[in-house]
Amino acid sequence: MKSNRWHAWLPAVLLFCLGVSLLLNIILFERANTYYLQLNGTRLDPLGLQTYDTDMPPQTDQLQFVFFGDSRAAEWSAPPMDVFSFHNRGIGAQTSTQTAARFEQHIVPLQPDIVLLQIGINDLKTIALFPDQRDEIVADCQRNIEQMVADTTAIGATVIVSTIFPVGEPPLLRRPYWSDEIAVAVDEVNAFIHALAAPNVLVFDAYAILAAEDGLVQPEYVRDELHLNEQGYRVLNESLQAVLESLISVP
Repeated sequence: MKSNRWHAWLPAVLLFCLGVSLLLNIILFERANTYYLQLNGTRLDPLGLQTYDTDMPPQTDQLQFVFFGDSRAAEWSAPPMDVFSFHNRGIGAQTSTQTAARFEQHIVPLQPDIVLLQIGINDLKTIALFPDQRDEIVADCQRNIEQMVADTTAIGATVIVSTIFPVGEPPLLRRPYWSDEIAVAVDEVNAFIHALAAPNVLVFDAYAILAAEDGLVQPEYVRDELHLNEQGYRVLNESLQAVLESLISVP
């Protein structure tokens, strides 16, 4: 009797397994297609210079504020402060090397008063793929951040260097391309960022705001393992607004 019951369920089980397999293949294909398009787009425009125009912005009495960096910067919406004219020059998937190389084209024409820099995770996530180059990857990231800080202060602007956001729990499909060493490297670069603090260099500790006790980003702020949702940026802006108010109150 049990054998007959199993045979009755077998077609349904096989159909379910086939459906799961098909779904996983569709997800993998879409992700591979996205990466393929991204890779070839980068070959055409390695620095993403065509992403934004380089025209001078209209002259206003507002202070010029620029978000600069990778997708985490690109998705960072402006806090509600009329005293600032906010611009965003973040580009998704960029490393610190790419971002540093476009400073002249994307930042200088805006004549910023303040630049907020959020960069580094796209460097450090490659440690899972190139573990033998771990120290070199971290050093390059630190060097590029330091260069962008110097470039910003050299044009007379204040730079707010955001610590690198904590990462989330990687999904099953990403685990073969992930390493616990990524989080360790984030901590190392963030310690370096804290050491950059100076009169015109402010450190905005986004990591401390977002991280849970286990070092991962708090679940209520997660969109995926690398990105925040709206609530995550909302809580960042609550602290950022306080920092900006303190800056503009200084005579």
